[in-house]
This record gives sequence, C-alpha cells and structure tokens, in this order.
Amino acid sequence: MPLVTTKKLFTWANKNGKAICAFNVNNMELIQAITESANELKLPIILQVSKGARAYANPVYLRKLVEAACECTNIPIALHLDHGDTFEVCKDCIDGGFTSVMIDGSHLPYEENIALTKKVVDYAKKYAEKKGCEVPSVEGELGQLAGIEDEIQAEHSTYTDPKKVKEFVKKTGVTSLAISIGTSHGAHKFKPGTDPQLRLDILAEIHKEIPTTALVLHGASSVVQEAVQTINKHGGAIKDALGMSEEKLSRTIPLGVRKINIDSDLRLVFTAAIREHFATNPSHFDPRQYLKPAREAVKGIVKKKLEYFTK
Repeated sequence: MPLVTTKKLFTWANKNGKAICAFNVNNMELIQAITESANELKLPIILQVSKGARAYANPVYLRKLVEAACECTNIPIALHLDHGDTFEVCKDCIDGGFTSVMIDGSHLPYEENIALTKKVVDYAKKYAEKKGCEVPSVEGELGQLAGIEDEIQAEHSTYTDPKKVKEFVKKTGVTSLAISIGTSHGAHKFKPGTDPQLRLDILAEIHKEIPTTALVLHGASSVVQEAVQTINKHGGAIKDALGMSEEKLSRTIPLGVRKINIDSDLRLVFTAAIREHFATNPSHFDPRQYLKPAREAVKGIVKKKLEYFTK
C-alpha cells in the first residue's frame, strides 16, 4: 500500500474518535516491529523520522526501509518528519517523498513562526501541483515542551496560548498543530514521587478555538518503568525517569488530540531487551541473537499503545 498523508489519517481518526500513534524510527528493527504490530491489529500508523535519525541512518536507507514496510503490510502508513527546524530540511523531505513534515518554529517569535510555517505549507502545495499528487501535510507548533530528545532541548515548558491558535492555523494553513499542555521530551520528564498532570483546561480552550484542526501531543512516552528497572539491573544508570501514563494521555483524545508521539518508550524497551540478553547470554556476539528479542519487545509496547489510543 502506498504512503498516505497524515491529513487522510486524521480524517479517519476524527470519524472514529481516535488518535494515530506516531512512532519515531531510525533502524530496520524498529520499522519492522512497528509496522508488523500495526499490520496484525489492522490499524493505521505514522512513522516519523527526526533530523538526528536522518543523520544517523542516511535518508536514502530510511526511505527504502519504509518502502519495504509498505510492501510487506496492508495498512495506511504516513511518513513524517519530526521537528524539522529549517525550511531546507522540510523541503528536502518533501522532495524525498515524505507525506508529512513538521516545521518547528516554536522557539521563534510568534510572527516569525507564522512566516516560516507558511513558507513550508506553500512549498508543499507547489510540490503537489508540480507532481500531480496529494499535498503533503504540514504540522506546526505553538508553545514549547521541556526536556531533551535528539537536538530538541528546552529547560522549561511554555504552554500553548489558546488565544493565538486560531490566527496561527488560519495564517499558516497547517494540517495539524503541536501543542504544549504538560508533556515533556525524553525519558527524564518528571521527578519520581510527583503526580504529573495535563492541562486539560488549556486543551479544551484550544479545541474550542480550532475544532477541526488535528492536535498533536509530543513527548507522550509513558517511560516504561519495567524497562528502566531492567536496564539498571543489568548495568544501566537511568535515574529519575518518569513519564505520563497512557490513561492520562487518553483523556486528551475527546478534546481533539489526533496524533500522539512515542519515541523514548521504544528506545527503553529495545535497550532493556538487549541488556538482558547480554547478561543471560554472555557468549553471544551475533547481532541477530540480541536484536531479535529487542524487536519483539518493541512489538509488545507498540501493540499496547495502538490498543490504547487507536483501536
């Protein structure tokens, strides 16, 4: 099945009152685990690639791996650029066949964010006109999330201002809008012993202002505690790692959230499986021996997320 735009997936999600899971990928095993799980459940997904992942794996390799996944499955898949920070990287991804890109101008002054985001939207339209294809979707962002993930770093969160979202969407023409209501990037989102909460009041105001725009939650990994404990048991040193529960995240779906980003949880369960395999099989050195259980571990967490948010 050919790649689809996120706009098409959001239409399905709106109709069914669901959210599409967007999983970050950077190697073959992750792509296999995610797409195989989604295919077994017959659910749509978004595979998203960060700037760091493109640098690590090479854009051509990643694109070909995604093409292989499309050939091996029969589900709608969108290929999305996560946190594109310049017009040039967004253009390169659109030219390379991505069906969706994010231009993250959230660190810029408001008017500059609008101008940069609109420039990407305009290019996506020109590309579609030239190629005779559907317009690639564009995700913008208002507000900033705290935390660290790849090159994205912010010490403090800045909540999205509901009074600005309607104007931003109208002036830019984005398909979806990433918002900040209490989630955070990376594995070290919140301190143990705390009870992190989402600002559902802010989300409700945003949804009221732009009821037909798909809203996006970044930093939505729950930080699987079993994986953290396994990593630390076998020589790791991941401390103070805590995320937001799936139950809390699911409360955002009735309020317009249609895309939920998941990255850290995949990394944690993948690493936990490898560390455990090395600890229990010290003579193994064939990558196939330890990557296979790592891939199976990712399949498990992907199915859990899909059943919680999309099924």
